[in-house]
Amino acid sequence: MQILFSLVESPFHPNFAALYRRLDIVEIPFSSARSLHKALHKQTPDFFVGDFIYGWANNYAGTNLSNLDVTLTTLQQFAPEARVIVFSEPGDEPHLVKLKELFPVHAALRYSASEKEMQSILELKPE
Repeated sequence: MQILFSLVESPFHPNFAALYRRLDIVEIPFSSARSLHKALHKQTPDFFVGDFIYGWANNYAGTNLSNLDVTLTTLQQFAPEARVIVFSEPGDEPHLVKLKELFPVHAALRYSASEKEMQSILELKPE
């Protein structure tokens, strides 16, 4: 059994709960980064799935790149082996290059990703 933490911060976040169950992955969903960070002190996930939202009109472009910076830093500290999967809108994809330079990202998918695509990513072993 594997553990997957999902941080749902977008209404477009796909629901792959049935897929996770079929693959014997226990999903623990979070609606806030703060509650996910607290949970990391007690349990480490095998996977992290989150919504990448580039900081177009805030200080993300200066200090932080996106909504995930603090969470991915915390993951590196408490669950460095967790495979990070991010979802994004097409307009944010160019900024994923920078995120991948800063953090280990196992895969990046569009919100329109199919269950088959997600299954391939979950079954893909890290390099």
